[in-house]
Amino acid sequence: MDQMSFGDGEYASKRKRTRRETFLAEMEQVIPWTILLNLIEPVYPKAGNGRPPYPLKVMLKVHLMQNWFGLSDPAMEEALYEIASMRQFAGLSLTKPIPDETTILNFRRLLEKYELAAEILLRVNGYLTRKGLMLKRGTIVDATIIAAPSSTKNAEGERDPEMHQTKKGEQWYFGMKAHIGVDMDSGLVHTVTTTPANEADVSEAEYLLHGKEQVVYADAGYTGADKCAARKGLDWQIARKRGSVKALPEGRKKRSIEKEEKHKASIRAIGEHPFRVVKRQFGYVKVRFKGLAKNTTQILTLFALSNLWMARKRLLALTGRLRPQMAY
Repeated sequence: MDQMSFGDGEYASKRKRTRRETFLAEMEQVIPWTILLNLIEPVYPKAGNGRPPYPLKVMLKVHLMQNWFGLSDPAMEEALYEIASMRQFAGLSLTKPIPDETTILNFRRLLEKYELAAEILLRVNGYLTRKGLMLKRGTIVDATIIAAPSSTKNAEGERDPEMHQTKKGEQWYFGMKAHIGVDMDSGLVHTVTTTPANEADVSEAEYLLHGKEQVVYADAGYTGADKCAARKGLDWQIARKRGSVKALPEGRKKRSIEKEEKHKASIRAIGEHPFRVVKRQFGYVKVRFKGLAKNTTQILTLFALSNLWMARKRLLALTGRLRPQMAY
């Protein structure tokens, strides 16, 4: 940012630090900017053909904030005008042009066109592995439903044909499923797939393995995955169905099985943490786009960001910056 406006200068001199500022300062330090910029730079527009593009790092930061705070393109543009901490994180100033909603949209479509979201997750995980934060000795597989609008009050008069409804317990849901493979030791997501909500969890289990794990933990929804998987020799720790455990006669055997199931559940709970981050920390509880492809791009990006957020304290400790400063 070349020059601050009077408003930005006044903001920079204030003493109290907000939670948003702390969050952005931490993410500034832990995101492997060079790795991500080198990935996108070959396909990013070059100066010389019409209006000069915004710097790539500026647009990448705007895109990440849009995912962190669950903002639409128009809302992201307005936030850059209204919220000084977000403007400073992006390296922007009110004395110079601010990216409009069309520019923000075009950057997202660029990532979709070249299918870069999957590569972003891959490179983030490679970075975390090199830092010793992802061990890959075991995998936890799990899935969650992401709701989609079920209304037919639209131009087509129908619901999204790529989304489907499914029954969970006594309640019906309409949307898609995000399936994840989670590193058992760190709780970081290494693999993501998406399907309509009515797809059985067990059908995706094999695609959530990275190939180096020795043990796989899963809930009862994955019963039979060990028999369907092409890869043999894995130790599948699949939860028993609750009804079958309750039906056992009281005694030592039942207590032993209950203890074993409790241990399995304590490990599977680690696999729930990424869903909590994406849904509660980032506010992603409903799909934003139509169709699986666009939503899959966003989900892949969100899990890459959730990995960095979950590992941020360890990454900051490795750099000796337990209390990151506002480094804009």
